[in-house]
Amino acid sequence: MPNSLPLRYGTNPQQSPARVFMREGDLPITVLNGSPGYINLLDALNAWQLVRELKSATGLPAATSFKHVSPSGAAVATPLSDTLRKIYFVGDLDVSPLAVAYARARGVDRMSSFGDFIALSDEVDVPTAKLIAREVSDGVIAPAYDSAALEILKKKKQGKYAVVQIDSTYKPALTETRDVFGVTFEQRRHDRAVTRADFTNIITQKKDLPESALRDMLIAWITLKYTQSNSVCYVTDGQVIGVGAGQQSRVHCVRLAGTKADLWRLRQHPKILSLPFKADIKRPDRDNAIDQFLQLDVTDVEKKNWVNVFTEIPNQLMPEERRAWLDGMTDVTLGSDAFFPFRDSIDRAAKSGVKYVFEPGGSNRDEDVIAACDEYGMTMAFTGVRLFHH
Repeated sequence: MPNSLPLRYGTNPQQSPARVFMREGDLPITVLNGSPGYINLLDALNAWQLVRELKSATGLPAATSFKHVSPSGAAVATPLSDTLRKIYFVGDLDVSPLAVAYARARGVDRMSSFGDFIALSDEVDVPTAKLIAREVSDGVIAPAYDSAALEILKKKKQGKYAVVQIDSTYKPALTETRDVFGVTFEQRRHDRAVTRADFTNIITQKKDLPESALRDMLIAWITLKYTQSNSVCYVTDGQVIGVGAGQQSRVHCVRLAGTKADLWRLRQHPKILSLPFKADIKRPDRDNAIDQFLQLDVTDVEKKNWVNVFTEIPNQLMPEERRAWLDGMTDVTLGSDAFFPFRDSIDRAAKSGVKYVFEPGGSNRDEDVIAACDEYGMTMAFTGVRLFHH
């Protein structure tokens, strides 16, 4: 493998020339198709680390959908219900475990995943390649590709789809550097391993932590490790259902991620599942229409546009219908990359079915946050580990 790869440009078209290179040794990646860009490879290398750790921690095939160096979704391969098959557009398709992980990672926040970069923990098989082929995506990174799957991916985007293979045995140096404004930063790479012991310090009155919640805590922990801070994420049933990334206020992260989790739940409402779409409406247009339909403050202009996607204008979900349906979402895990400074994040989380929480602890108001969890009957663990990522 070469030690340098030229790129079309950097973060923006005016930032040229650009390249990725190794100071020592060869690059751990091989471009099998297309021409990935600067941001594509930032996404790819962060995303690969995420799925590699998910696979290591859970033993299950893992996938993530990245946009702008943060995951919009991440998941491991757990069985899909008929409803999830429908909202993820896999229907009666024959899906492998890796394809299931990808369908979950991509399907949770389809608007944010539009034009994503995908990372997969295992060799890409034909069922997974077929799912990728029909979505709007910039590229994929994986440790290997089945020959037939590779041929499917090579046809995407008129042959320009970026397909990257990474050496799964590659281990970077412990010290990493970064240049900002001509100044070089140096630090130890964030190589701390995820362990189940991170969640043993349970500080709430409620102590139960079933295996499913522990799995979801591991998924949240690893996802946050590669999400731009401040960050929180909601996880249930082996998949992230809401990510709040890069916000200056933690409660705003919780609100943003909670809104995404709520939309994921609302997409499963019988009224949404039976929306009367015209036969020729494409998936991205369906996603946009559903998002608009679920807005409480939908505009008259947006309503007028519905005639272009629906055979008839459906009745919107009333607030009491929404609340009743959202109240059916339970056993959700909330993870935070740093401590909650106030109880307001817990109050918001309770509205989205959160039952299990973890955070580093260390706030002057820890007791207030613990008391809030106790009021809602939540189980909360202090990890003692901060997970900032920039």
